[in-house]
This record gives sequence, C-alpha cells and structure tokens, in this order.
Amino acid sequence: MVSRMWPLMRFLIKGSVAGGVVYLAYDQQLLGPGDKSQAALQKAEEVVPQAMYQFGQYVCEQTGLKIPQLPAPPKFNFHIHEFWNSGVIAVMSALSAAPSKACEYTKEGWEYLKERVK
Repeated sequence: MVSRMWPLMRFLIKGSVAGGVVYLAYDQQLLGPGDKSQAALQKAEEVVPQAMYQFGQYVCEQTGLKIPQLPAPPKFNFHIHEFWNSGVIAVMSALSAAPSKACEYTKEGWEYLKERVK
C-alpha cells in the first residue's frame, strides 16, 4: 500500500515546494522591476545563510548528528540586472537561428551519409 502511495506523495511534495517557490517569488516581487528584484536578492543574501546555519543546528540537536562546518559562500561582485539584457538577447538570437541551423546541419548530415554509402 505504501509503495503505491509513494509516487503520489512525491508528486504532492514536489508540487507544494514548486508552488511555494512561485508564491514566494511573486510575494517578494522578484518577477517585477529590476530594482525591486535586486533589493529582494540582497535581502536574501543576508538572511538565508543565517537561517541555514540555525536550521543545521536544530537538526543536529534533534538527531544527534554532527554536521561539518561548510565554507562561506563566494561573494560575487556583479549585479544580475547588468547582464540580464545581454543574456536575453543571446538566448533569443540562438532561438531565432535554430531552425535555419537545424536545416543546414540536416543537409550536411544527408550529404555525409550519401558520401559514406557510395
């Protein structure tokens, strides 16, 4: 009985986590203007490491396990909004060139196969 319920439970757990992430992103206005997203990201950089440390301490106390101390996360000296537009442009240009490149590569592949079969 439990083995048949496990896939459903996994789906519900994953769906709940995904829904929570989407709600949190919407609530913190991460999908809005860049300045609000940057402020939320800076807030997360301050809060998340301390919360993870406290959660690790709680798990250690409850289970009796000893978790080794992790190294500090690296600091990045660039802002994501400075590179966002160039990333979007690169992805869109790749997507627009994909059909013609696929056609070109298909023709080259057929020519190669024709030569090998002879």
